[in-house]
Amino acid sequence: MDTPETAVQLTDKAAGKIKELIGSNGNAEEQALRVAVRGGGCSGFQYALALDQPKAEDHVFEHQGVSVIVDKVSMQFVFGSEVDFVDGLQGAGFVVNNPNVVAACGCGSSFQVREDAAESAAV
Repeated sequence: MDTPETAVQLTDKAAGKIKELIGSNGNAEEQALRVAVRGGGCSGFQYALALDQPKAEDHVFEHQGVSVIVDKVSMQFVFGSEVDFVDGLQGAGFVVNNPNVVAACGCGSSFQVREDAAESAAV
């Protein structure tokens, strides 16, 4: 599967924060940001962001010297997304701006996508 480099992007703030986190980890050359989607939450799906090592079947993207990895199942849900880092009144953290989301819960931690995308993931 040929996936465009723009499948998942990072903002400058997100890339800077990830570099900072990876740098404090010690083994920076083996770390990347994993963007994954898991079932759960009041709207059906939740994001799982973590520092991880790429696996053979993952999609890997480079942005400003930071690697982003996405597994094949999660890719259909996050394709076209942008990961940002925000520091506001409700705290600091990573936010996924996802054009595929059709509904989100009030707390902002889970989301829904179009029915056809969800059905194809269940297969």
